[in-house]
Amino acid sequence: MKHRIIFATMMSFVLSLLMSAWITFLNIGLHPDFVSFWMHAWILAWPAAGVISFLFAPFLHQLAHRIAEKV
Repeated sequence: MKHRIIFATMMSFVLSLLMSAWITFLNIGLHPDFVSFWMHAWILAWPAAGVISFLFAPFLHQLAHRIAEKV
């Protein structure tokens, strides 16, 4: 369980940070306040990404194993 929590926290941190940067850039471009808008989006995205990672990671991990066995 400890590994699952640490993994979900780290994965959600990286994914939400990078995805929020990308989406913010697509929405506003290199605006002078880009970092401020990005950080606001990231602060909202990280908790959601953390919960989603924690809940769905075990299922997706098993699914990936099943797919890999068939390929």
